Amino acid sequence: MRQALDRLYFAAAILGAACIAAIAVLMIVQSLGRQFGITTGAINDIVAWLCAAAAFLTMAHAFRHGDFVRVSLVLEKLSEKMRHRVELACLSIAAVAVAYLAYWACRFTYESMKFNELAQGLLPIPIWWPQSVFAVGAVLLLIAILDEWLLVLRGHLPTFERLTRERHSRGDFSSDI
Repeated sequence: MRQALDRLYFAAAILGAACIAAIAVLMIVQSLGRQFGITTGAINDIVAWLCAAAAFLTMAHAFRHGDFVRVSLVLEKLSEKMRHRVELACLSIAAVAVAYLAYWACRFTYESMKFNELAQGLLPIPIWWPQSVFAVGAVLLLIAILDEWLLVLRGHLPTFERLTRERHSRGDFSSDI
């Protein structure tokens, strides 16, 4: 199960990176189109959707690798027992908040699909297409948080902490800057 989840998070991160690459390509196409008098207004809509997709698809992977803002400066000062409790409390709060986000993202996406709502920009596509990527990213982040919560509940180090310690043991402090 661990490998399957890690692969899922990584695959979503790769898709997020592909969205960023697509944004770069579309921006170049738009710049060239303007030079040749080609209308490229719909590209702005696509770029906006790709930005949201890139952000949400990469969240689970970023969370697992400690690339989110954390309270580690506070946690370092606590005893092991208290640190464990505070980490569980933080992960619990995060799980509730992200569950709320994921619920509403999925509900809005479903309602957009149900009512066949179209995007309001220059490209009239069903809005649930880009919304579904947002919903998937939110659900993946929720799974990652719950995964981490169970790990910490069982008495293990959080994954981001373990990965940070491994980097430091190799002499790599680049992510701490």
